[in-house]
Amino acid sequence: MKHFHRTHLHPDAVLATADAFFPTIGMQPTGKPGARSRRYQGTVGTPEVPMTLTISVWMEGGHYTFVEAHTDQMGESRLDRGVKTFFVRLHTQDDPAHTFAPSY
Repeated sequence: MKHFHRTHLHPDAVLATADAFFPTIGMQPTGKPGARSRRYQGTVGTPEVPMTLTISVWMEGGHYTFVEAHTDQMGESRLDRGVKTFFVRLHTQDDPAHTFAPSY
């Protein structure tokens, strides 16, 4: 699945947050990190199926950073939910007064 998020954070801050967050859910960086992208592999939850995640960031419109996350999973997997949690972390970094309040 493909997910995206726009933030006011600098791309370097987004990638630093990704480097800190994704290992906590079982995804490890693979390959050489790019200037504006990261690739992670690992397993999240059960069943233990290998998963791949690619994060790309770029400046958009001068003051926005566009964050695109692409997983190799079909449907909404635990990894996809992890990506959404990562986006909430970015939003909380950008707006510390933000509180996460699910509506379900």
